[in-house]
Amino acid sequence: MEKVRQVIQYKHYFEEFLLAQPKKIQDKIFKVIEIIETFQHVPKTYLAPMKTHKGLYEARIKLGSDIWRVFCFFDKGKLVILLNGFTKKTQKTPKKKLTELSD
Repeated sequence: MEKVRQVIQYKHYFEEFLLAQPKKIQDKIFKVIEIIETFQHVPKTYLAPMKTHKGLYEARIKLGSDIWRVFCFFDKGKLVILLNGFTKKTQKTPKKKLTELSD
């Protein structure tokens, strides 16, 4: 499929998160990134805006009952910048993870 947007990472945070994950999870994360790159309208299952932080999105990765999130944002609508990720253990996104973005 042809790409409709480019996905890049900011600094080293996302890469460190990715490399710390098992291979099966890495593959799933790459699949979600591919969906973000190729789908004109990405389903909220894979990418959703954060309700508490305007302009911030979370890429959503699920495998079995386990859930991961990767914070990201759009730049000029065609570039998605990956910030950092974490394993989600509660219903709400922990505020601590959001404050880590300002480092």
